[in-house]
Amino acid sequence: VQLQASGGGLVQAGGSLRLSCAASGRTFSSYVMGWFRQAPGKEREFVASIKWSGGSTNYADSVKGRFTISRDNAKNTTYLQMNSLKPEDTAVYYCASRRVGIFEYDYWGQGTQVTVSS
Repeated sequence: VQLQASGGGLVQAGGSLRLSCAASGRTFSSYVMGWFRQAPGKEREFVASIKWSGGSTNYADSVKGRFTISRDNAKNTTYLQMNSLKPEDTAVYYCASRRVGIFEYDYWGQGTQVTVSS
């Protein structure tokens, strides 16, 4: 299983970025795809998740109303649209997957840096 995250970059506060996570190596219909982030000196935190089948979503309170997670079944790709970015959103963003009903994420992508300047 491979998860390839991309789309990070440098953006000014108030701007937008879209992250992508291309998945390969298995069928993900019974999986949940998630995005996490880790800022320097801080623990990794949950950002958002989406069930591959059905598309139900979940968000951290800190990003609700600003970030949107989606998936493209045909492309086996998950997206994280990030709007109204704030300097505190600066972090390395990781995509990950877990089986539905299992709490732990078992596959992780390599991370992509998002930097929001004030």
